[in-house]
Amino acid sequence: MYRLRNVIRGIGLAVAVVFPLLSDSTAWATAPQVQGVRIGVYATKTRLVLDLDGTVEFRTFSLPNPWRVVVDLSEVTWSSGVKRPPRGGLVTGMRFGLFRPGTSRVVVDTTGPVQVTKSFVLPPSKAGASYRLVVDMTRTTRETFMKGYRRPAPDPAPPQIAARPADPAPSPVIPKPRPGRKLIMIDPGHGGVDPGAMSRSGVWEKHIVLAFAQELQRQLLATGRFRVQLTRDRDVFIRLRDRIAIARKAGADLFISVHADSIGNRKVRGTSVYTLSENASDKEAAALATKENKSDVIAGIDLDEQPDDVVNILIDLAQRETMNESAVFAKTLVEKLARHRRMLRNTHRFAGFAVLKAPDIPSVLVELGYLSNRDDERMLRNPRQREIMAGSIATAVSEYFERQQAAERR
Repeated sequence: MYRLRNVIRGIGLAVAVVFPLLSDSTAWATAPQVQGVRIGVYATKTRLVLDLDGTVEFRTFSLPNPWRVVVDLSEVTWSSGVKRPPRGGLVTGMRFGLFRPGTSRVVVDTTGPVQVTKSFVLPPSKAGASYRLVVDMTRTTRETFMKGYRRPAPDPAPPQIAARPADPAPSPVIPKPRPGRKLIMIDPGHGGVDPGAMSRSGVWEKHIVLAFAQELQRQLLATGRFRVQLTRDRDVFIRLRDRIAIARKAGADLFISVHADSIGNRKVRGTSVYTLSENASDKEAAALATKENKSDVIAGIDLDEQPDDVVNILIDLAQRETMNESAVFAKTLVEKLARHRRMLRNTHRFAGFAVLKAPDIPSVLVELGYLSNRDDERMLRNPRQREIMAGSIATAVSEYFERQQAAERR
């Protein structure tokens, strides 16, 4: 079976998608800042305006199912004053953030099919005034939209500003494997234009889970027994399939995705651990997987780009073994977490999370807690509490591989 797993891994590398290098050095030293976001509602159009302290290059496109307008622009930073973007007219919601190094993205949810009739950048009208990126949207019909719809080019090169060239991208630093040192891939959920859940006090899930992932990485490295990588080490969006591709390309031995949920019932709190199954263990697990699997939609991805699975029979055989290994690790993980952390009932749950579908890497998804619960939020924002929980996970990782090595020696 291990030989089969190696075959699958080889196939995966041959067809793996290209994923971004997570390096801040690809951004400009002084990126323009978006200082405000405004919506203007008129009789015949809805106008989106971004106020910036510098000029940008940009492109716009629209997507169906669900209806969205996407604005890609050269990398920018975001003022703290635009945490809660406005809505109105044709706009029902909005998200923004880093889409990949070099490109920021704004995703505008709309009431239905719309077309972008005008988009342009206005220079400052007077000293001290802002640049303004203006996007005008008008309502259209589904038939008209689909007749003129052209899928956006997949993963286009980042826009460039001629007057301010980007620094050359450095070569990626890939740690050399050492015999006996397993590679743990930690996957902080969400990021960039996909912020995830918001806590009661206004903190985004993407920041909470990145801080936790970095603490877990620190503790695992401190053991001297593991190599550890993060799928993202900054506030950047990564597609679900690319998270898997990063882990498989690196040859990861274990994949741990970390999230923090939010639900309407603010009394619910506790940690839970998920492993892959197309048959969800309960309705809540199914609903959570459905929500998390929409990350690419939230970030303005055309899901028609998703490639078909290859060599389905081999993948299915390898995935059965991998799912068993995932369940073994999840059992150990639940035991260790329960010593220091309040857990949900039926703590080990099953659902069809897309991010857990690597056929050759044991994978779990840990919901650290509920940001909708005041006590859980307080715990997740406390560095000492994150340290304790990360210590429990690090202990579980060590015990899992100790058992695995003991079994191999028999």
